[in-house]
Amino acid sequence: MRILLTNDDGIHAPGIEAMHAALQGLGEIMTVAPLTVQSATSHGITFHEPLMADEVTVNESMSGIAVDGRPADCVKVALRTLWARRFGEGTRPDLVVSGMNSGANVGINVIYSGTVAAAIEAAFLGVPAIAVSLHIGDRSSIRYGRAAEIARTVIDRILEHPIDPHSVINVNVPRTETDDAPMPPIRVVEMNTAAGASSFEERSSPDGRVYYWACGSGLAFENTTPGSDVETLLERSVTVTPLNYDLTDHGRMNTWRERLQ
Repeated sequence: MRILLTNDDGIHAPGIEAMHAALQGLGEIMTVAPLTVQSATSHGITFHEPLMADEVTVNESMSGIAVDGRPADCVKVALRTLWARRFGEGTRPDLVVSGMNSGANVGINVIYSGTVAAAIEAAFLGVPAIAVSLHIGDRSSIRYGRAAEIARTVIDRILEHPIDPHSVINVNVPRTETDDAPMPPIRVVEMNTAAGASSFEERSSPDGRVYYWACGSGLAFENTTPGSDVETLLERSVTVTPLNYDLTDHGRMNTWRERLQ
């Protein structure tokens, strides 16, 4: 198996280092990730600036290509150009793994997530993808290595079954704060669709202009559906949510045909 590894926290983030280590033995890994942090950039892509790409050494066992762009850019340029340069024309990865993100991507945050966007871009292009994120609390107690091992167990379970080339699966690992944290239960759940409950604090700049600073935990929502990804993650289970990038509201298609055609 050949795997493309990417993320949105940047190629030097601890989460992608941990994920790279945890994926050892599953297959040959090529890492193509953003040069800088691209959190919450969603599915933005670059049109009017060059995508600079440089080989970087992250640690003694991990190197990769840092792309000065967004997560979706990384996957596009990897699948369209960089992969063939390394493995030959006409070849593609068997799997794309995006993550491990520092912070959960559940509920409506899935829409904003660069981690998920990278996985969706791969699925657009016909390569199955798994987005992996970690719920964090106190940053000083995060155990990325153990969290990545948990994620690897989930990935192995997923790969025991056929996976369509256009599949996107969103995985969230609960807070992992000890090196011997037990394997949490795995739950396949729906995405919570309530709006976020964030607010904005009004402040003044030194020159007197008003500006607004986003406040909130990122995991506060106007309401939480029982059994959804948000509730399940907060109960300390791994959440697995298959996603669909077709935004067509199929249930209302006939209604609008009757109204307009």
